[in-house]
Amino acid sequence: MARWCYRHRLVVLLLWVGALFGLGFSATGTGTNYAEVFSLPNTDSKSAYDLMQKAFPQRSGDVGTVVWRVDEGSVRDDAVRSRVEPALREIAGMEGVGEVAGPYGDGGAARISEDGRTAYAQVTFAEQANAVPKELVQDVVDTAQAAGSDGLQVELGGQAVARVQEPPTGTAELVGIGAAAVVLFLAFGSLFAMLLPILVAVFGVGTGMFSVQLLSHVTNVPELASLLSTLIGLGVGIDYALFIVMRHRRGLLRGMDPEESAVTALNTSGRAVLFAGGTVCIALAGMLVTNLRFLDGVVLGTSLTVVLSVLAAITLLPAMLGLLGKRVLSRRQRRNLAEQGPEPERAGGLAARWSATVQRRPRSVAALGLAVMVVLALPVLSLRLGTVDQGNDEASSTTRQAYDLLAEGFGPGFNGPLQVVVAGDGADGLVAAIRDTEGVAQVAAAPPANGVTVIQVVPATSPQAVETDRLIDTLREDVIPEEEARAHVGGVTAVSKDFAAVTGDRLPYFVATIIGLGFLLLTVAFRSLVVPLTAAVMNLIAAAASFGALVAIFQWGWGLDLLGLGKEGPIAAFLPIIMLSLLFGLSMDYQVFLVSRMHEEWVHTKDNARAVRVGLAETSRVINSAALIMVCVFLAFVLSGDYGAAMAGVGLAAAVALDAFILRTALVPAVMHLLGRANWWLPAGLDKRLPHLAVEPGEESAPEQAPAPDGPASVIHGFVRTPDGEPVADATVTLLSRGGRQLDRVTTLADGSYIVAVPGPGTYLVAAAAESHPSRAGHVLVADGPVVHDLELAEGEVDAVN
Repeated sequence: MARWCYRHRLVVLLLWVGALFGLGFSATGTGTNYAEVFSLPNTDSKSAYDLMQKAFPQRSGDVGTVVWRVDEGSVRDDAVRSRVEPALREIAGMEGVGEVAGPYGDGGAARISEDGRTAYAQVTFAEQANAVPKELVQDVVDTAQAAGSDGLQVELGGQAVARVQEPPTGTAELVGIGAAAVVLFLAFGSLFAMLLPILVAVFGVGTGMFSVQLLSHVTNVPELASLLSTLIGLGVGIDYALFIVMRHRRGLLRGMDPEESAVTALNTSGRAVLFAGGTVCIALAGMLVTNLRFLDGVVLGTSLTVVLSVLAAITLLPAMLGLLGKRVLSRRQRRNLAEQGPEPERAGGLAARWSATVQRRPRSVAALGLAVMVVLALPVLSLRLGTVDQGNDEASSTTRQAYDLLAEGFGPGFNGPLQVVVAGDGADGLVAAIRDTEGVAQVAAAPPANGVTVIQVVPATSPQAVETDRLIDTLREDVIPEEEARAHVGGVTAVSKDFAAVTGDRLPYFVATIIGLGFLLLTVAFRSLVVPLTAAVMNLIAAAASFGALVAIFQWGWGLDLLGLGKEGPIAAFLPIIMLSLLFGLSMDYQVFLVSRMHEEWVHTKDNARAVRVGLAETSRVINSAALIMVCVFLAFVLSGDYGAAMAGVGLAAAVALDAFILRTALVPAVMHLLGRANWWLPAGLDKRLPHLAVEPGEESAPEQAPAPDGPASVIHGFVRTPDGEPVADATVTLLSRGGRQLDRVTTLADGSYIVAVPGPGTYLVAAAAESHPSRAGHVLVADGPVVHDLELAEGEVDAVN
């Protein structure tokens, strides 16, 4: 398929362009129909909601709030009313506004605070928040705030108002792509190579986003799915293309033909991309075990975007590689290739030196890496799940100021009242009992309807306070049972508490599911039980450390001002499930790319130390580059204007950074060095029963040519020495075919000499490895006689064995 896409590049490109624009026009023409389906069956708040629906049919439109406060005097003063009342009348006359309930008419006294300095009016729109035109909301905001003056502050709250505060759509995405472009240019030094991963990601995310918009018309898809699809699609789309482009560039530098290099890159790194994309989708599908129905649309949208990003990487990318040819290399690289010929295949510099350091001091590296992760994970012990509301918005926003004005004028619990819904008789006695309950500021019962009475309870503490959660428990467990009333506690605050409880109860099953599936996949891929077990433990450590960072930033408030975010509060209850699914999927990507190279080396040499060292040296740079790109993309969502999206972005950025820079680069290889050959242990009986799955096969695109049967046998002999000329005794010298098959293996003598038997003329790979030295490998051409080939185990570099 890669060769077909390379040769028919214009056809492939036109198909992708047609798909992108076709889906785009269709999605733009039909619009979106996101459905915020949210249900918590078998919870007290759900029972309260059902009774409310029976007694009081839900209003169809979103409700916004206009709040005003005077510095001196009262909101009842004629000077204040003469400014506010005309503005409220003008708002009520706007097309799309159903009703405006203010404090100056009949029954409006309750909308004025006790001190007379704060008042509010409720604006009911004809549509839900997502369907209200932004132009209408902006007119409401402008009209209301125009009534303000010196000494009269006017602010607005509500979901519809929050939408007009958000930065222009695409700001976060453009910033993330720009940051990724800088990282790619520094990594490649080529404009064309930089653009390739970005273009592939744009096509993958674009088709995914438009597809999600179209799907919203046929199934329940929440708006959250659109945001998360963009978040994860940009990250994996750029990363997957990066892995393939790096492999292709390496092939060109080795002197391969551009077409063969592209096909080889897709047949090696492309297979790993397919496997990695599958693990991400499996991790996302793990959300289904929570039985939270609103997550079904999230799983569908994000998985579809990941699939399309993978499809773009394995079809569109080879077509683009065919269009560019050798221009994916920088001018300096193309010039050096023409003048000096192919570059030797080796991983040198910082990556090789770090890899050698990890091998020499695995205990120290493992202990230090584990200590860092444990310290970062400590805050997770105080993790508290809840909901984010407009009290967490940035301090300068009108929604946050409206929230604060209401809390100051009517009490901190006014922004999140509880609703005790009573079926049948007993409401009067329950009202009196609730009024005497500690932590209750106000109680008011509405007239009964259809045998149902709603008691509105305003807590004395804010919706996010621990004391409010305790009040809900007290009402449910003590007050209501004592009055023997058929009542349930509902309201937004109670729903948030129940959601956090349900999430906490189902989280262990979710984690067990995605860890179990990941374990099975890695076992099949790498023919080992220890490697998947190590990956599972490391994933749990990464999750704990990333949530510890989230708690420190968003729950404790460390660094919120630097990020330009709002006030600290509990961690959003939906975040653990969504973030863990993305984290496990992305961390599995890095595990696959790291261990697949180690496994390839282990199959060739059966030398664990060399396999881990070479694998780390050759993949750490690409893993770190990919992680840095993801961190940039995720952090850019701090600019989205959505507090929940910012929390998810910061959490995922921290998780990816810790996973790539500490776990995969230090802790995992150090532990694998300590475990030795046990890394690759798999019971023989299980090995026979497991299917074989090649994550990343050998690079040879053509079948290996066996030596002619009548060709004369020969030998390769020589010495293994250090750069100072000292012999290296007891070094392992391995003779490999070009396809990676081991042909002979010997140990050097005291003088460093060796001799290996060659079956016939051809090109072979000779690799030398010693316990206290870096390894060395090189290709040797054998004609019709013995060949002398000395090997020098030089410090600071690791030669690749493919």
